[in-house]
Amino acid sequence: MDTTLPSGTTKRRIELRLARPLLTWFARPTVTIDGVGHPAQWGTGTWAVADDGRTAIGVYLFNRAWRFGAATLSVGDAAVLEYHAGLFPLGAGRLTPVPGRDSR
Repeated sequence: MDTTLPSGTTKRRIELRLARPLLTWFARPTVTIDGVGHPAQWGTGTWAVADDGRTAIGVYLFNRAWRFGAATLSVGDAAVLEYHAGLFPLGAGRLTPVPGRDSR
């Protein structure tokens, strides 16, 4: 059986840590990769990105009433990103690279 060739976007994986706030307001996180949304879970997961580092990663929280806590970041050379939502369902969240870990 022939194996498929990599698509060009699956050559590099990054770790994304989604820190659950104390009050989630029944919200679930959604991760966006270059604008395409993917449902996610709280905690640590890995996501496939392009090698060039220009991939835009975003996270927002969504419950049945509203969307909040949005944050976006270009991956660059980061190997680990961490997301923190605000205390209240207003305003933006924070998506930051974790220092000390390179991807290469």
